[in-house]
Amino acid sequence: MEFFDKLGKKASEAYRITADKTGKIAKETKLKLKIGDLKSKINDIYEEIGKKVYEKHVKKEEISIEKDLEEECTKIDVMSDEIESLLKECLDLKDKKQCPKCYTEIEKDVKFCPNCGAKQEENEVKEVEVLETQNDDEEVENKEENNSNEQAKENLEKTTVIEINPDAQDITDEKVKNAGSDD
Repeated sequence: MEFFDKLGKKASEAYRITADKTGKIAKETKLKLKIGDLKSKINDIYEEIGKKVYEKHVKKEEISIEKDLEEECTKIDVMSDEIESLLKECLDLKDKKQCPKCYTEIEKDVKFCPNCGAKQEENEVKEVEVLETQNDDEEVENKEENNSNEQAKENLEKTTVIEINPDAQDITDEKVKNAGSDD
């Protein structure tokens, strides 16, 4: 019996790890789709700016960035900040960081960038003192187990959708939620 218990635990752990990795991949794909959409919108704004500049040129009018293009430039700034935030989320999912000099994706614990050789900032590790009673520990373990089970179910639903529909661009949150229903 002990053999089957160990086998069951190892299988459960393997499933949990696989589900976690699958969830991270799905989330990263979703973030990359958002980034692509934002870049497309930025290119549309660039085109709009170009049209305005050319129209002013044809009419022989003066071009003023503050007056004529401020709104478009502000939109680009906001979208660029959002793209930067999404890229940082992607790096966090992969447990990596970006070299501040050459912007290469590198491991978090390296001291020098393997691409450009730039020295990397060291992250300080802060110790946290945990004060909990035994009852609180059991409650936390129960919550973590419930969260883990819910996450595994959600990852499995996402995996099913990906297997059914391998084109990641067609995957939406609604399709993921409705993946188990027979419509």
